[in-house]
Parts: sequence; C-alpha cells; structure tokens
Amino acid sequence: MDFFDLLTMIGGLSLFLYGMSMMGDGLAKVSGGRLETILGKLTSNPVKSVLVGAGVTAMVQSSGATTVMVVGFVNSGMMKLQQAVGIIMGANIGTTITAWILSLAGIDSDLFLVQMLNPTSFSPILAIIGAMMLLFSHREKHRNAATIMLGFAILMFGMNTMSDAVRPLAEMPQFINALPTMSNPFLGMVVGLLMCAVLQSSSVSVGILQSLSLTGAIGFDTVIPIILGQNIGACVPTIISSIGARKDAKRAALVHLYYNVIGTALILIVFYGLNAVMPLPILEQTASPLGIAIIHTLFKVVTTAVLLPFSGGLVKLAGLTVRDSVEETKPEDRALSLLDVRFLETPSYAVEQSRAVSVVMAGLAEESMNVAMSLLDNYSEEAVKRVRQLEEKIDVFEDQLGTYLVKLSSRPVSEKDSHTLSILLHCIGDFERISDHALNVMEAVQEMHDKELEFSDKAKKELQVFRRAIHDILNITMISFREGNLELARQVEPLEEVIDGLNLDIKQRHVRRLRKGKCTIELGFVLSDITTNFERVSDHCSNIAVCLLQVKDDEFDTHAYIGGLRAGDNVDFRGKVMAYGERYRLP
Repeated sequence: MDFFDLLTMIGGLSLFLYGMSMMGDGLAKVSGGRLETILGKLTSNPVKSVLVGAGVTAMVQSSGATTVMVVGFVNSGMMKLQQAVGIIMGANIGTTITAWILSLAGIDSDLFLVQMLNPTSFSPILAIIGAMMLLFSHREKHRNAATIMLGFAILMFGMNTMSDAVRPLAEMPQFINALPTMSNPFLGMVVGLLMCAVLQSSSVSVGILQSLSLTGAIGFDTVIPIILGQNIGACVPTIISSIGARKDAKRAALVHLYYNVIGTALILIVFYGLNAVMPLPILEQTASPLGIAIIHTLFKVVTTAVLLPFSGGLVKLAGLTVRDSVEETKPEDRALSLLDVRFLETPSYAVEQSRAVSVVMAGLAEESMNVAMSLLDNYSEEAVKRVRQLEEKIDVFEDQLGTYLVKLSSRPVSEKDSHTLSILLHCIGDFERISDHALNVMEAVQEMHDKELEFSDKAKKELQVFRRAIHDILNITMISFREGNLELARQVEPLEEVIDGLNLDIKQRHVRRLRKGKCTIELGFVLSDITTNFERVSDHCSNIAVCLLQVKDDEFDTHAYIGGLRAGDNVDFRGKVMAYGERYRLP
C-alpha cells in the first residue's frame, strides 16, 4: 500500500463521513421534529422506550445524535432519568441498521436480481434520481428525499473507495504480522475504542471495519475485540455533551457509559471464558461484512436484554457517581433550559423548543402589562415589584432566545421551520418592548402614588375604556401568536386603529378639562405618559400580528401591508374598525 493508496483511503473515508452526515440531515428534515417529539413524550414503560429509541436511531442513522438529544431532554427537565435509560439502550440497538445496510456490499452472485441488492449496483441509480430531483424539483419534500438518496450514494461510494484502497493491505507482511497482536482482546478493545472516539461515530467505525473485511485479510478473532471497544468509544460524544449540564443530564451520560462498559465486560468474560474451556470455531473464520453486522447486533441486543431489568441499578450507580444537591429552579428558568445547544444538532426540534420558550415569553409580557394596568385601581408594592421582576426576566429571555435563534438560523431547516424562525426573530423584540412600556406605566402610577395625585372621575372612566381595549388587543395578539391563528391576527390592526383614536381623543379631552381648571398640568404629564405607553403597546401588538400574516405570504414590507389594509376601499377592515369603535366608545 503506497502513499496514493493511503490518500485514496482518506478520501474514501471523507466521502463516507459526508454521505452519512448528508443522509442524516435529510432524514432529520423529513421527520420535521416528529421523531424528537415522540422521544420527549415517552411513558415510563422501559420496553416501549427501548423500541422507540431503536426506531428513532435507525431513522436518523446516529446513536450519538439520539443519546445527546436525550441528555438535552433530561437537562431541560422534559424527561426523567429513568425514562432515558430505555431510550439509550434502544439507541445502541438502532445504530446497527447502518452495519446491515453496508453488509449488502458483500453480496456476490451472477443473478441479476441478486446483484441489484448490492448497494454498489443500486446506489448509482439513487444518485441519478436524487440529482435529477435536486435540479428540477423545487418542492421541499422532493429535495429532502433527494438529499437522503444522494447521501446514501456518496456513503457507498466512499466505502467502495476505502475498500479498494485498503485491498493491497492483504499482501503487506507488516499488516499481516500486526493482525495477531490486535486479536488480543484488551489491545483490540483499545484500538476499537480509540477509532470510535476519534471518529465520534460507532456506525462509521464499524463501516471501516466492514470495508477492511472485504480484503479477506482479517478474521473474527481481530474483529470481535475491536467491536467491543467500539461500544465503549461510542459513549464519548454523550460524555462530551454532558459537560456543563445539570446533574441529571450528567447522570444520563454516565448511564450510557456504564451500560456499555458493564455490557462489554460481561460479554468479554463470558465469550472468552467459553473460548478458554472450549475453543470457538468463529475465531478461526475470516470476517465478512454480514458477519460483522450480525456480531455487532448480537452484542447490542444481548447487552440490552441482560441489563434492561437492572436499569434502576444503572440509575442508582449514576446517582452515586454524581451526588444530589439542593437545586431550586424557577419555572422561567426551566423554560430557558429548553434552549439546549444539544438540540441544535436536530434543528427542527430546536425550532419547536424555541417556539415553546417564546410562548412563555409572550405570556410574561402580557402579564407584565396587565399587572401594571391593575395598579391604576389598586396600588401595591407587591405589584410594583412584580412588574420590575417581569421586565428583568423578559430581558433575559430576549437575550438568551435571540442568541439561540441566531445560532439556529445558520442550520439547515425546512421551509416551514424557516418561517417559524422568522416570526420568532421578529416578535421577541416586540415582547421585550411591551414589558418596557409596562414598566413605564408602573413608574407613572408610582409617581402619582408618591405625590398623592389622583385623576378626576372623568379621566378614570376614560382610562377604564382604554385599559379594556389594551387588555383585549394583548389577549387577541398573544392567542394568535400562541396558536398561529391568522383569523385572530387579522382582528388586531382594526383595533389598533381604534386605540390610536382613543389616545388622541383622551389627550384632547384632558386639554379641555385643563382649560376649565378641572385638571392640573402635572396630572396631564402623567396621563400623557400612560396613554402614550398604552398606544405603543398596541403598536407592538400590530407588529406581531402583521408578522404572522406576512411570513405566511413570504412578504416583509410592513408599511405597505398596513397601508393596503387601511385603504379607503377596504370594506372589511373599515367594518371591523367601526365595530371596535362602538365597543370602546369613550363616555
């Protein structure tokens, strides 16, 4: 094997890795976050957890992605540690599907139909179909399917390139002489562990082993210890992902490690113990891709069958390793923990989590304004403190959610998720500004309280109407945002126009009372502050509603959109304005 063979092997490995990544991305887009949602809503049934973990991993082609995602679920409090154990075990079984697909490369027959089962025969067809779909179809579903097909074709091409490049190894004395050394169980395990840890994927490391087996130079005495070591090496991505996470997330990563270490140790003792008593014929046979897939699967299934009844013991062992401490987590902090960086590897699910957090943020913004308005009727220091707390919390939400959304926007997402991202990026700023206006209203009322000022009865009645309109526009806006209800969103702009009129009318009435000596200039400034902030809140509600409507239509010219609505010939809009005008008529 010369330098150019080595270069070809590295190139083949690069294509293999890229193909697997490309296929995984396509599968993740096709799933649209549904697989991750299934994972997050599991019951505590351990067998069901194993089956779903295996199924999801088989679909996304990565046990690492599944286990890292599970660590994220546990870290965010969405899943209990006991539930995670079954999924982790199932993920280890699901990852074997890749080895079975690659094992088809060993098919050799003169029959046409049998030859077509070999991936080297049908992958070029998939590549042609995938390329045509990418070039000529603009439908997202077709392009995702094309990505999966092309990814698989590139993966198989990479494996074939690796196999051809390493074929000369079968005739190299140095390689042949080194093989007996790797048949040592402990040395072979170290080789497998390092290989999997470096590549960050057990599927890829097993694929490399299968490509080496096509040379006919390695036997099962070398393959079995390496596969055992790969089981432990597969834990590296999960352990890395748990760094800096909460205690239960670290325990979930440790459960994954203990499961593989204990399972590997048991198989090592039993298998090589039997071999010491009665030599096993398999250790003298030449390895094949199919044989490697069978052994890989057997190890995973047997380990799960043995350790699943003792899943509680694994949880206790992880608990002994990472001790409990008193952790008080507030509800809003739990919401922010949904923005886990681990979920960025599955963008469709990360978008869903971001939306859930933004709904919490919207609720906090609505609460802050309602609490601030309630001060006009019943002033209390507790309510003042609550408005300040809410404003500070919403600032944190905007900062953390905005940062997370920017990171997420650089990931490949579906068209639907892209629309959701656009809405969230546009709206979180409006939620934050609503809380700022709530703070301004609270400070204005606080000033009145400190100076012992009081509005006239007329002004109080007018503000009651204004407050009711603001309460309603906030309620309509937040419901439409939370539910994606576009019909409700269309109700916001007519009410916003009525609120603009209320703001102007109340200020004019105050000027008339001022001229008659029924009010003071100082109270006028406070009234103006309050009504101006009310009107600004309605503006932000308008921004949110218009964003929901425009993103759906792939339009972003807000002024043009509002101008079109308010055109004199828009009968429907004018009718809604008149209806709202009657509902919120000043006394």
